Amino acid sequence: MNLGDLLTLAFLVPLLQTTLRSTTTLLLTALGGMFSERSGVVNIALEGMIIFGALTAAVSAQLMEAPYLAENPGARIWWIPWVAVLLAMVVGAFIGWIHAVVSIKYKADQIISGTAINLLAAGLPSLVLAYFYDNTTASKELVNRLPEWFGFSPLVYLAFALVPITWYVMFKTPWGLRLRSVGEHPEAADTMGINVFRTRYTAVILSGVLAGLAGAFLSIGVLNQFVRNMSAGQGFIALAALIFGKWHPIGVLGATLLFGFAKALAIQLGGGDIMPPTVIEAFPFIITMLVLAGFVGTSRPPKAIGKPYEK
Repeated sequence: MNLGDLLTLAFLVPLLQTTLRSTTTLLLTALGGMFSERSGVVNIALEGMIIFGALTAAVSAQLMEAPYLAENPGARIWWIPWVAVLLAMVVGAFIGWIHAVVSIKYKADQIISGTAINLLAAGLPSLVLAYFYDNTTASKELVNRLPEWFGFSPLVYLAFALVPITWYVMFKTPWGLRLRSVGEHPEAADTMGINVFRTRYTAVILSGVLAGLAGAFLSIGVLNQFVRNMSAGQGFIALAALIFGKWHPIGVLGATLLFGFAKALAIQLGGGDIMPPTVIEAFPFIITMLVLAGFVGTSRPPKAIGKPYEK
């Protein structure tokens, strides 16, 4: 193996690892959004759900480990990050429930409801950080973050394992059939005895669970603290991947891998002089816009998406 091969390998291996990590947040979020939108509820609140999940995981883990670290600095308590992940999923579910109540029960505009949640996620973390840490930027660094198995967080393996699981649930189970029928023809589903409202509630709450899990991966899997606005638009990119992937788990996997690769490439090129830094930072968003501009017209969303159901 010559020097050129070694240099190529030294570039490609970190690029592959970063691609898988960058894809994980997008994949978890997009799969969650798929359940919501397949049921007929638009969920642009995914960005806010990621932020709330990330904040919950980092702050709760830091508060849980603080008493142990006071007695034994550097103490490793294996269960703390896992409890923090569960709490992030619970908070994500709660935010999903709020979006579901506003959109389904009160039949408010789903875009406005999602935007309100995103705006709340932009401001509320500053208050939480100010209360606990006397700053509005970041939480304290964690000692007990998620472990790594063979170089990756367990949530990376979980995200990719969820692709065949969600495919099976969506297309091979009675609940998946009911979910898809509610998103396509809620009136017909209702006449067949399917509870449209309950199905939609379940789907939107599930989207919050997965987005909260994605946030936990960001704050205590990739990093070891919460940083304000750390999602950096990944909820919106996940929505783009959902459209590009045609609301199908396999398509979503391919789309998130593409966007994850774009982000990883931007990270790898960030330290070089190939392109201006601003162009490199914008590269994932440029790819997102180009993909949407070229393929959004060929994607057919569920027929009842965005339409409140009147029984």
